[in-house]
Amino acid sequence: MSATGLSADVDEYRRRLSEQSDDQIDRWAAELMRDMSIRMGVLSVLGEFRHASGLSDQGIERVFAAGGGPPAVVGKTATGQLMVPAIALHYLVTGTRRELKDARDRLIEYLALNFDELVYI
Repeated sequence: MSATGLSADVDEYRRRLSEQSDDQIDRWAAELMRDMSIRMGVLSVLGEFRHASGLSDQGIERVFAAGGGPPAVVGKTATGQLMVPAIALHYLVTGTRRELKDARDRLIEYLALNFDELVYI
């Protein structure tokens, strides 16, 4: 598995992620958001990102806008859940970098928590 960058388990994967550049972490996080939104929907991506980043809905809105996401596209579902367009999820990565001092750790956490999804995809 080492040739693909994946690992046998999440602990090894987390160690390998820590060795990657910030640009690589950002690309992988944005790609994972895209792939998961296709397979499981945007709400799942936002839920996983919320869990990994520790951000509230307001915090997610803040990093989304800081990353270049247009605030006007942020909305709520009929049941009151935060929603953004799938095509705009990558703004969360950019905004996390701009707004949070520990962005790298939070993005690595997002990737590591979704290790099983990476293996599936």
